[in-house]
Amino acid sequence: MRETRSRFLRVKCDDCGNEQVIFDRAATQVRCLVCERILAEPRGGKALIKAKILDVLDKDL
Repeated sequence: MRETRSRFLRVKCDDCGNEQVIFDRAATQVRCLVCERILAEPRGGKALIKAKILDVLDKDL
């Protein structure tokens, strides 16, 4: 079985403290749902994460 390299991350916004789940290989900008700060920017592979990573979510969930 093929192992995927992509993960979902639980991150915390540095500005407002909101926690949300984002994809680590986002193809578009990901903004905080509360204050609209940019949390991740696409980089042609893994996204540049601009928030504190709290947890890497298990792929088996």
